[in-house]
Amino acid sequence: MKKSLISSILILMLLMSASVSAQQFRALVFSKTAGFRHQSIPNAVVALKKMGTKQVFSVHASEDPRVLAEENLMKYDVLILVSSTGTIFDETTRASLQKFVRSGKGVVGVHAATDSEYDWPWYNEMIGAYFLAHPAQQTLRLEVVDQDHPSTWHLPKNWMWTDELYEFRDINPNIKVLINADETTYEVARGNGANHPMAWYHEFDGGRVFYTALGHVDSAWEDDDFLKHLYGGIWYAATGEPFD
Repeated sequence: MKKSLISSILILMLLMSASVSAQQFRALVFSKTAGFRHQSIPNAVVALKKMGTKQVFSVHASEDPRVLAEENLMKYDVLILVSSTGTIFDETTRASLQKFVRSGKGVVGVHAATDSEYDWPWYNEMIGAYFLAHPAQQTLRLEVVDQDHPSTWHLPKNWMWTDELYEFRDINPNIKVLINADETTYEVARGNGANHPMAWYHEFDGGRVFYTALGHVDSAWEDDDFLKHLYGGIWYAATGEPFD
């Protein structure tokens, strides 16, 4: 009886080990807010956990700043900032994030991740821009300008979308734009003109970064096109695998 129990435990441990090793990569979802808090954050966390199960990567979600400590953060392949706002990094965790990126890891920003760390120029360059303004939620034409990225392979050239439409300042000129907002198809707040990026990626300081301004509305987190868009960006940031 005792031998049978030990055997069962060993088999369970082996299965658990195989399950962990089968994961493509490890993602840390961080959604702490020190400013405006988006209602869609809980839906986002649930959707990302389901995505991890479906796409075979591990997801740990937290709003505890201690998860950003260097010894913990380095366990992950990608940090996903879901509508984080305000100043969420202190001096120690800023250094931790910089080391994480410089070691070749990935960062994904979703929606309000650009509404954060306004006094940290490195973060601005890394995430790609700072939030400027947004009009009321509207439907618009999104122009997919680069269909050769994992986050846009599945999207049509003209993508009709309804969301809270971010406008930006201090845009890093080195970002590679994936999707533009067509400002002629909706009523802007301040506007970015003909070149109004809504999703982008770039290699930065040794790591990889993907950002999408979409994801304010709850319904986005149940939309297959959006979730495929986001997964493609996560996969790029986490793995760095070639895609062209």
